Amino acid sequence: MSLRAGDDVVLPRSGDVIHVTKAASVQFASPMLFRVIRVHDWPTYEGWVWLDGYELNSAGDAVERRSIFVQVNGLRAVGKAPDPRARNGRQPARPGVLPTRTVRATNR
Repeated sequence: MSLRAGDDVVLPRSGDVIHVTKAASVQFASPMLFRVIRVHDWPTYEGWVWLDGYELNSAGDAVERRSIFVQVNGLRAVGKAPDPRARNGRQPARPGVLPTRTVRATNR
């Protein structure tokens, strides 16, 4: 998976997990995985972008919130962030169906 589409550069989107190396900026001599929260529309040098997100550990857990300044063509897409509902057992709501709650009867 790449952030390039032909000759066009495709910006990462919220939720994307990217591999950030020194190809994106010399400050990343030690590569890291990064989950994007937001891509800023701030004016920068051509091909560069500010990203807000979380640095991820090897298990995919967020360990630190960061803002990074990187060259888009140096980023490598890894995939989408895992759905947090899968980890905590929550299920998405079905359209038109109200959630139900179990109510215990009390004996008085």
